[in-house]
Amino acid sequence: MRKINQAAWILASIGVALTGAQTAQANVSEQQLQQISMPNKVETSIGTLEFFDGVPNKATIDTVYDNLDRMRAVQVFLDHQGAGSLNAMRKGNASIGADSSNNITITEQLLKSESLYLTGNTSTLYALAYIDLKTEGPLVVELPPGMLGFVDDAWFRYVTDLGVIGQNKGKGGKYLWLPPGYKGEVPEGYFVIKSKTYNNLMFLRGSIDNGLEPAVNNIKSSLKVYPLSKVANPPATQFTNISGKRYSTLLVNDLSFYEDLNTLVQVEPIDAISAESRGLLASIGIVKGQAFTPDDRMKKLLNEAAVIGAATARAITYEPRIDGVFIYPDTQSAWTTGYANKNTSFETDGAMGLDARVLFYYNATGVTPAMAIARAGQGSDYALAYVDANKQAFDGAKTYKLHLPPNVPVNNFWAATLYDTQTRSLLQTGQTFPTVSSQDKAIEMNTDGSFDIYFSPQPPKGKEGNWVQTVPGKSWFTILRMYGPLEPWLNKTWRPSEIELVK
Repeated sequence: MRKINQAAWILASIGVALTGAQTAQANVSEQQLQQISMPNKVETSIGTLEFFDGVPNKATIDTVYDNLDRMRAVQVFLDHQGAGSLNAMRKGNASIGADSSNNITITEQLLKSESLYLTGNTSTLYALAYIDLKTEGPLVVELPPGMLGFVDDAWFRYVTDLGVIGQNKGKGGKYLWLPPGYKGEVPEGYFVIKSKTYNNLMFLRGSIDNGLEPAVNNIKSSLKVYPLSKVANPPATQFTNISGKRYSTLLVNDLSFYEDLNTLVQVEPIDAISAESRGLLASIGIVKGQAFTPDDRMKKLLNEAAVIGAATARAITYEPRIDGVFIYPDTQSAWTTGYANKNTSFETDGAMGLDARVLFYYNATGVTPAMAIARAGQGSDYALAYVDANKQAFDGAKTYKLHLPPNVPVNNFWAATLYDTQTRSLLQTGQTFPTVSSQDKAIEMNTDGSFDIYFSPQPPKGKEGNWVQTVPGKSWFTILRMYGPLEPWLNKTWRPSEIELVK
């Protein structure tokens, strides 16, 4: 093939002189030159790009910068789902008056579908607090006995466990929550919590084994949150009952996602996230200590990016392409887990699982390693079905059947709950709770010890106790929760059927 000295000419054109030996080494083939050169016109998915001998014209520069800004904004949307979600929960609860660290939201009659929470369940007594260490400084938390919970920071990263699996081993006790960089004296007699961020979530569950009312009373009489500075005369802790309260804690898919994220960045320490993350935020105008003032062009791109980001998160949810998501990978089963490979840090071999992190935070809130620890007869484990046995989206106008084989392997109980595909929150229907459970008095067991569960707008005749209502014109998905899962569930020798279309 004919050789040319094009590389030497390119270097010389920018002032780099070559010796004879260097010139010989710089010789490249026409094929190599073609590989490193830019044609005068290129057709791409973002449009036609035009150049004069490798120099982009003004229209091309505008196009590629729009594309770059949009791509980076999409990545920000995906990477910061955790931060966006926790902030949306904080704002949602503030909208109903729970706007301080010592105002606890509690589901006194359990969680109902009027409240939009990502995949919350209808079987647990929740108590949530959004902690603001920036405003209130170090906080004392007096935890009642018998609680189960954890702390996550402003980016929804795990900080510590509380209650039964925490430092107090479920016996109750006093915690001291310190803000980032705290230099003051640390008094004795407390379990100490340290976080990298000022904003945090305290997520608590109360045991209702002895009844819901005693569990609510245990929390409302004994759970206290107050500033360390007021330990001598602590203000009363307030409680806001959210059962049946209509409001949203969900993040949005438009410019305000980035505006809220900027507000969080301005509050939090600069080292709350990595330099790489700060650089990505800075590339779209979010910089600590500076105003976030996108122009009209950038506002348009940010709105587009939020929609594309949400579409991407939904694609990752409904057709994941990462390992460790399908519970029964040896078959064509649709049952999945919310956290790939039972990994709640989303990191493997020093690399962050970007899609795994999105899969979890787009559909759920709150993370602790305890979620992935499977001990026979203890805790809980979940299986999710986003599509039916034929890998088709569920249609709320049709009838589906789930078969649970004999001897469902749970120490406590099982529950199947339906969710709205738009909100990823409890499906709103004519039923108080969109759930069927082995605890239900009306549920009927088959003669062999198995259960058949139906999902449809109207109950099949004679199956009212084994039925969860759906809504024509809407899709749905389900989570099968196993409370106290036993070994046959854990080793997968017992498994639920696929959810079959009946008619």
